[in-house]
Amino acid sequence: MPTELQSRERPSLRRRAQGDGLALEHVSLTYRSGPGGGVQALSDVSVHAAPGELLAVVGPSGCGKSTLLELICGLQSPDAGSIACAPAVLMPQRDLLLPWLNAVDNAALALRIAGVPRAQARRRADALFAELGLEGFQHARPHELSGGMRQRVAFLRTLLSGKPLLCLDEPFGALDAITRSEMQEWLAGTLAREPRSVVLVTHDVEEAILLADRVAVLSHRPGHVIAQLDVELERPRSRTDPGVLALREQALAALGMGGAR
Repeated sequence: MPTELQSRERPSLRRRAQGDGLALEHVSLTYRSGPGGGVQALSDVSVHAAPGELLAVVGPSGCGKSTLLELICGLQSPDAGSIACAPAVLMPQRDLLLPWLNAVDNAALALRIAGVPRAQARRRADALFAELGLEGFQHARPHELSGGMRQRVAFLRTLLSGKPLLCLDEPFGALDAITRSEMQEWLAGTLAREPRSVVLVTHDVEEAILLADRVAVLSHRPGHVIAQLDVELERPRSRTDPGVLALREQALAALGMGGAR
């Protein structure tokens, strides 16, 4: 039997927050598969991030983490609850670089879509290549770049969108362990220089603790918040720091010791 909520059309409940932060209140969403049927992805999710904070979201596979980012970016509407946030842009796990464009033109793509002339868009992208560790690779094609470099180009494209809220969906999930560690340090440094509000979805609890100001832990589907951890540790953070290790154990305990790694 469909519930009253499942039988209604989804209301559009997005609104813009004051400032550049994020507030989700009692958000739920069900994917419908036919009359009276469906799969509930998220249930009664409430999370917050102040302007300039990095909120990490961890949880088991299939718990609705990516769906949460799509809701924040306005790609879907919730069945219930409210979403208050600044304009947001989504960086998916795959870099989605266009193979026929070089690195600088891929990075400038968000500006071009916004109507910025090609030469001006290239100049704005090129100015940030050195800062993001890409100096000398402006004219390389995607297949000539390493996985870490491709992710940096994709992140630069995300930054150049001009949106104050960045939603990063497993940005380092496809990288090897050494490159992933380097990219975590790089992202922390980049955000220190180019502050943004960020929602980072990751399956890596340690990555969340190393990068975030707050960590929201989701349950198995339908995802709901089972723990929120404030990460009040000095930056840069070390994997061997006792505070990092203690918070990692708290998050894993909330996940049932093994729901995420």
